[in-house]
Amino acid sequence: MGSAEYQPLLLGLDSHSRIPDLSSVAIEEFLEHRPIALRWWPRLVAWESRLLWLLSGSSIVTSIFNYMLSFVTLMFTGHLGSLELAGASIASVGIQGLAYGIMLGMASAVQTVCGQAYGAKKLASMGIICQRAIVLHVGAAFLLTFLYWFSGDALVAIGQSESIAEQGQIFARGLIPQLYAFAIACPMQRFLQAQNIVNPLAYMSVGVFLLHILLTWIVVYVLDYGLIGAALTLSFSWWLLVILSGLYIVLSPSCKETWTGLSMRAFKGIWPYFKLTVASAIMLCLEIWYFNGLVLLAGFLPNATIELDTMSICMNYWNWDLQFMLGLSTAASIRVGNELGAGHPRVAKFSVVVVNVTSILISIVFTAIVLIFRVGLSELFTSDEEVIDAVSEITPLLAISVFLNGIQPILSGVAIGSGWQAVVAYVNLTAYYIIGLPIGCVLGFKTSLEVAGIWWGMIIGVILQTATLIILTARTNWNKEVENAMARLHRSAE
Repeated sequence: MGSAEYQPLLLGLDSHSRIPDLSSVAIEEFLEHRPIALRWWPRLVAWESRLLWLLSGSSIVTSIFNYMLSFVTLMFTGHLGSLELAGASIASVGIQGLAYGIMLGMASAVQTVCGQAYGAKKLASMGIICQRAIVLHVGAAFLLTFLYWFSGDALVAIGQSESIAEQGQIFARGLIPQLYAFAIACPMQRFLQAQNIVNPLAYMSVGVFLLHILLTWIVVYVLDYGLIGAALTLSFSWWLLVILSGLYIVLSPSCKETWTGLSMRAFKGIWPYFKLTVASAIMLCLEIWYFNGLVLLAGFLPNATIELDTMSICMNYWNWDLQFMLGLSTAASIRVGNELGAGHPRVAKFSVVVVNVTSILISIVFTAIVLIFRVGLSELFTSDEEVIDAVSEITPLLAISVFLNGIQPILSGVAIGSGWQAVVAYVNLTAYYIIGLPIGCVLGFKTSLEVAGIWWGMIIGVILQTATLIILTARTNWNKEVENAMARLHRSAE
């Protein structure tokens, strides 16, 4: 390790100013020569953390502000009346949540293949992969259109009242254009993120969000277009994101090597890519639907209004935390995918360790905030004393969930970067639906725990899933993962 050829790297690690100049190749070479003296680890962690935060800072902003578009729309519909809010909320959870799960899941395949292609310097194939993904996403959006159009019947079928289902259908029909925008935006965002282009996406998200607030206020309050107006404005804002992202990809010099124009090659080799896409969609859908399903379950409890309000408030905070962690998860996925594609197994493994330690530390802070402000958090949403007391009682469980959120999405991000979606889909099915959900139902409906019982079921499911992902990640042969990445890229290129 002390030989002359490693001297420049050691000098680089020894000086803070040189950290940004170090390359993955140099770090991979350095990690190969063990044992590594303790004094080098702070420098190595600083190097990886710098790359991670350059990616995750903007990814977190993009994730939060994209989520805020729907959040603001629901806030405005709340001022139209409680029935309109109930209809829009149930359409958001039951219909839009379903579509989000499918689209985000399918898009994670773009993250895997494009991230690895970028690391392997197979830049020209990235544009083809993005187009192939858009073709499959638009196909999925077409099938989902029927669900959106007949959402009233679907909501009645899952036990919602006629009046709420009717309002939900009006809202869902106004979101049909947004469904297609989401189908195009998801692959384009992942395509840019895989190339470490994250700042422009963050600027676009913030800009569109600010415009969205103004437009929604004008449409709902000034023009008085009601629920359908709020939904169509949300659709319009998502189309703005698509147009801005598309213009950036086509016009920016940053994408001139990865985007070589539209090509018929996007329609070739769709089958192997489709299989990864389906596995990705199932993996994320099982997760997103599980949490959305818990909110729907709360509506069937004896004291439904209080329980539903309690669950919704807690889920709102849980969602905020999740959006933050999803930004970090995206960064983890890009880092692992890039390093596997570049043939750097040790750097990929090191990246996994650093991102997990970082996310656990952040989660401890978030958990403390939830416990300290347990009453204040619910007062932001409601002045009903009964709901405030109910939220305060369930806050310790929310805190446990927030802590677990610091580990589980990050490990899922690592799984996406490595292309393990099919394995994780089986893990999610077992942990959530075969074990977690039945336990939650028994505790929620057969004991006095009620909403806390449903939440305990969720926690047990997440603990099992997290434990399994930790074991999978710890036992990974990273050299083998590099070979798998090469084989996957070869198939995509063909």
